[in-house]
Amino acid sequence: MANNNLRFLNSILVLAAVLGLWRPVEAGAGDLKIAAASDLTFAFKDVTAQFEKQTGNTIKLAYGSSGNFFAQIQNGAPFDLFFSADVEYPKKLAAVGLIEPGSIYEYASGKLVVWVPNGSKLDLSHGLETLLDPGIRKIAIANPLHAPYGAAAVSAIREAGIYDKVNSKFVLGENISQTAQFVQSGNADIGILALSLAVAPAMKDKGRYVEIPATDYPPIIQAAAILKSSRNKELANQFMKFIKQPDTVALMARYGFSIPTAAEDGAMAAPH
Repeated sequence: MANNNLRFLNSILVLAAVLGLWRPVEAGAGDLKIAAASDLTFAFKDVTAQFEKQTGNTIKLAYGSSGNFFAQIQNGAPFDLFFSADVEYPKKLAAVGLIEPGSIYEYASGKLVVWVPNGSKLDLSHGLETLLDPGIRKIAIANPLHAPYGAAAVSAIREAGIYDKVNSKFVLGENISQTAQFVQSGNADIGILALSLAVAPAMKDKGRYVEIPATDYPPIIQAAAILKSSRNKELANQFMKFIKQPDTVALMARYGFSIPTAAEDGAMAAPH
């Protein structure tokens, strides 16, 4: 009896498939998968929440260092969009044909700060010179080999002429978000972080910071791109347009990013 029922069910499914009435549903087919640099951790929570509210679509975010994502994408990681903290990574992916042509967009410029917890007695009025304080045992920076904010931090420290005096105290975060965790948790006495993290609600009341002059390190030009392998290019293009809207640009600015001079006019219509 059970075998007869199974044969009957299989016959129905075959007939439905022939008639085009049934097809397997791909789980999460409407999700947009974004590889995002860690300095976007707090800003993108707000940005993607607004996008999901307006469109009804779902965003799946993965945060990490831009260099690590660059390597993962080269190896076929299934992302739709790559929001890098360094424009050079999308450019390199474009050079080997992994980026949708013409989709690279420089969405922001990042800024560096020196940050300490509220309980710290360090005087930040000296800027990077604070790192010379003899009471400092550990200095948190992002790994300069694959984190753009780490590379910029090293450049700023070299520019200040103190690299050889402090580099033995470095503790390296895999990305700028982990670097922030090191100094927040007390595993480092002071850290060089992204301004976007320092001003976020989760951190702004837990410490204090001073900006490092932008002239002391190469510009942190951040860029996004649509991956050629994306299965949701239409939705990816919709998100890229959303990023360029004035309201979204203003939201990014509130998180301390320097923003593009021009934003796309007009608001995205909410679904009816």
